[in-house]
Amino acid sequence: MSVLVYTESDKGILKKAALEAASYGKAIADAMGTSLIAITFKVSDASKLGNYGVDKVLNIESIDEFNAFIYADAIKQAVEKENSTLIVLSSSADSKYIAPLLAIGLNAGYVPNVVETPSNLNPFTVKRTAFTNKAYCNTEILTAVKIVGVSNNSFGLIENTGAAQIEAFSPILAESSTSVTSVDKANDKVTIADAEVVVSAGRGLKGPENWKMIEELADVLGAATACSKPVSDLGWRPHSEHVGQTGKPVATNLYIAIGISGAIQHLAGINASKVKVVINTDAEAPFFKAADYGIVGDAFEVVPKLIEKLKAFKAENA
Repeated sequence: MSVLVYTESDKGILKKAALEAASYGKAIADAMGTSLIAITFKVSDASKLGNYGVDKVLNIESIDEFNAFIYADAIKQAVEKENSTLIVLSSSADSKYIAPLLAIGLNAGYVPNVVETPSNLNPFTVKRTAFTNKAYCNTEILTAVKIVGVSNNSFGLIENTGAAQIEAFSPILAESSTSVTSVDKANDKVTIADAEVVVSAGRGLKGPENWKMIEELADVLGAATACSKPVSDLGWRPHSEHVGQTGKPVATNLYIAIGISGAIQHLAGINASKVKVVINTDAEAPFFKAADYGIVGDAFEVVPKLIEKLKAFKAENA
């Protein structure tokens, strides 16, 4: 019996979500009194996972591009090899493609968007978000094998002292009927999926030529940039930056919305963020009802002053 965690990577580098999933897996493994195994795909430095509680890493070198069917098959074989009864994934788009395939292959129960470690191990009970992050529910998984998807930024990174044993793993894979033809990725310094802070803007910026100050604010904060649906529809910003119910959901520690009125679809996609700050000239904008902090003012006046103050603060505390 063991806990197995799928740790995502990009170009051989482990993602922050992978380290959070490992931290979560370690907490459950300790509670169950068992070991934590990680599976990686072509990771250059998998030993880093030892710092987050992983006892052993199964590193696969034979698979290149992401393919949900192939990844799910490989993870299934790792589960069977290690006799794992619990599989931990993140809540990324890739993991949400893999999880249902894995659940079918292992006859396992799957609960996504989990925000806490189990409140009970028997029956296995976890807390998850529901109704587009407007509520929580406690869900029991009664199958012998269980799959948990950890919501981003819900558990955090917890470092442990230890060393992970690295083992080459070569699963026997059938040829997939699907193939990758191209990969289109955003070029942000910080991706929306991995960001702890997101600076987002809407049509209140009046045009794409004014996005420089949004990028400057994001740079000062070490944040990712994002936008509302109308902005991406107008072509002002790439669709990869569109956050909301119909775009990318985010669960950041800080979400700053500038010139965004707060349509219900946008609010549903960012509701899991811990602190929400709104800057808007319209004091009646719906976003203010969901915000933790609000500034009624012109973004073209407020944001430059905010950047100036943040730069001064960083200089004083460098």
